[in-house]
Amino acid sequence: MRVFIALATALALLPATTHAQDDQTLADIRQEMTVLYVEIQRLRRELSTTGGASVNTGGETVLDRMSAIEAEMQRLTSKTEELEFRINRIVEDGTNRLGDLEFRLVELEGGDIAALGETSTLGGDQPASTAPATGGAATSAPAGAGIQLAVGEEEDFKTAQSALSEGDFERAAQLFAEFSQTYPGGPLAAGADLGRGEALEELGDTREAARAYLNSFSVDPTGPVAPQSLYRLGRSLGGLGQMQEACVTLGEVGLRFPQDPAAEEARGEMQRLGCA
Repeated sequence: MRVFIALATALALLPATTHAQDDQTLADIRQEMTVLYVEIQRLRRELSTTGGASVNTGGETVLDRMSAIEAEMQRLTSKTEELEFRINRIVEDGTNRLGDLEFRLVELEGGDIAALGETSTLGGDQPASTAPATGGAATSAPAGAGIQLAVGEEEDFKTAQSALSEGDFERAAQLFAEFSQTYPGGPLAAGADLGRGEALEELGDTREAARAYLNSFSVDPTGPVAPQSLYRLGRSLGGLGQMQEACVTLGEVGLRFPQDPAAEEARGEMQRLGCA
């Protein structure tokens, strides 16, 4: 700062060369702003998809597919954290450079340097971190817990929940299916799939219920409804006569979530099925 003030004072004492010095400085500023613009455009290009992304979640068994999905989610999470760190560094650097440009422009225009406020963060202020999703067919949709929901998302979830609680299973299955189509990948997505599975199970459609439970677990394999989804998936597989996969899936509940009540339910179901 003192260097810039000293330069401004020197320029004021040399009126004959002031115009030339200002032109040169303004040109420098324009050049730096162009560099910033190019860097921002480069970041935007990185956000554009190449169209070549593919995810291999194939496998011979349900557990193979679940493991593949879980591994892919871990890879994507790691990649996201790397990109977040890199973007934060770029934002910090860009913000500092913009602050420097603002200071130099105020000097050149003869403004009050002391009146300069804090430079706005490049790209806008960072949003407050959100809490993890706590939705589920057996729990109420969270309200005011810091979770960002789309307009009407919580209300639609509660409507489907109410239909399930009232025993209107056909309507509940339809509402949960519509919810999943309207709000794909949202904070309540896993809970919606779980609720749909419960409704379908009550309607006697065990096969589709198993698919809904698998979708619920795949959406968030470590989330609050994951233990119940995995337990119900194993139980449904048993109902479909796939005893080996049912026993393995039910065993996974206790291994992954030993402290969750679903683990005890899974052990009871394993005994009922005669799992070794």
